[in-house]
Amino acid sequence: MSTLGIINSDPEIQKSIEFTFKQNQGQNKDLLFMTKEDEILEFIKYALPELIIINFSDTKININEIIEPIQNDKWILNFGIIGIFNPAADKEEELLKKYKGINVLVMLDNYLIRSHLAKSIECIEQNYQIIFQREFSKTFLDGASGNFIIDNDLQAVPLYAGIGATILSQRGLINPDRKMHLQLALIELIVNAIEHGNCGISYEEKNKSLESGVSSVDLILEKCKNPEIQAKRTYFGWDIKPEKSTFIIRDQGEGFDVKDYIEKMKTQDDYSLHGRGIRMASKLFKKLKYNAKGNQATLIVDHDSSVEYEVPVGFTQEQVIHVKKGDVILKEGEPSDCLYYISSGTYEVIHNEKRVGTLSTQDIFLGEMSFLLNKRRSATIKAASAGKLICLTQKTFINIIREYPHYGVFLSKLLAKRLVRTNKQAARR
Repeated sequence: MSTLGIINSDPEIQKSIEFTFKQNQGQNKDLLFMTKEDEILEFIKYALPELIIINFSDTKININEIIEPIQNDKWILNFGIIGIFNPAADKEEELLKKYKGINVLVMLDNYLIRSHLAKSIECIEQNYQIIFQREFSKTFLDGASGNFIIDNDLQAVPLYAGIGATILSQRGLINPDRKMHLQLALIELIVNAIEHGNCGISYEEKNKSLESGVSSVDLILEKCKNPEIQAKRTYFGWDIKPEKSTFIIRDQGEGFDVKDYIEKMKTQDDYSLHGRGIRMASKLFKKLKYNAKGNQATLIVDHDSSVEYEVPVGFTQEQVIHVKKGDVILKEGEPSDCLYYISSGTYEVIHNEKRVGTLSTQDIFLGEMSFLLNKRRSATIKAASAGKLICLTQKTFINIIREYPHYGVFLSKLLAKRLVRTNKQAARR
């Protein structure tokens, strides 16, 4: 059981958080509520948590006094934060702007704790790399990328869209007042992918369902009684560059005639529910396109040059490798001369011509064991999908550890996590 640190003194917030974890037994965590500054800093500095919760609207805790030493200490900066706030006292956009120097991944108002907190934690832990990409991108990447694989669950969509929009806003890549616009556009596009793509719900069917008092959530639940539909997923990915960010939403449906659809939209007013998601995204961000099949939307968001942007420094000259499905990245038995950071894609691990595992962005690195032990590669690694890797030489990585020593602890945690996972897989055989 891991310990989840919670900076909060509000008894009502504590009740909501405790209720959430009682209702979600799968969240196997020991909750540690903290109110004193020295207690909080000691926990962060020595427990080296990966994720904490902060009530930014707590009037009895001087949040600024806690945040300042965190921002000034490279050792303890590198963890993810779920923010909680009171919408009657604070504005989400202002909080994200004020605390852009720390790694806020999600902002939840008080009323969303019971419905969204557990899902937020699950989402972040399943996409482990988003906690660390903020600091890595500053250090040796020229951007960051990642993806979510989303079930046909409309209630979880705002969470995924919110993380995507918050990453840009909190890093200062778009003006905070555009954050909500981006989140709304992403929500509409992901909802379209689930409703019309994966579940095959037509506009007429949805309209008839709503008129009869059946919600979209219930309609999708009914559709998902079909195992084939229930198994379909929506891919939501992003790729952040210095000048722009690209979001991709792809469903597993049959697609649609994009040209015909766009022509029909021209005859409808802005208040029509039909095509609202495409209209909203197109109007807010101008650069929206679909693939020929009609099952993938690409939304390009230009960064706001007027917003202060901290340019990645230090190791941006490292080799970026774009791989195709089937490419061999490492060969078993060859010398180990570099470590690979997984920016995107999935990779098969093959030992003695047998597939023994897979690696993805969650694993952060590949080839680290032989790299650290100065041994030959112990397995072959082949790309199971298209992806992007950053090749880090031994000199580069040692320089990173020297400047950011907590990365050494972080790498140790990664290896420990992978060992635990390997042991569990071995126990099931």
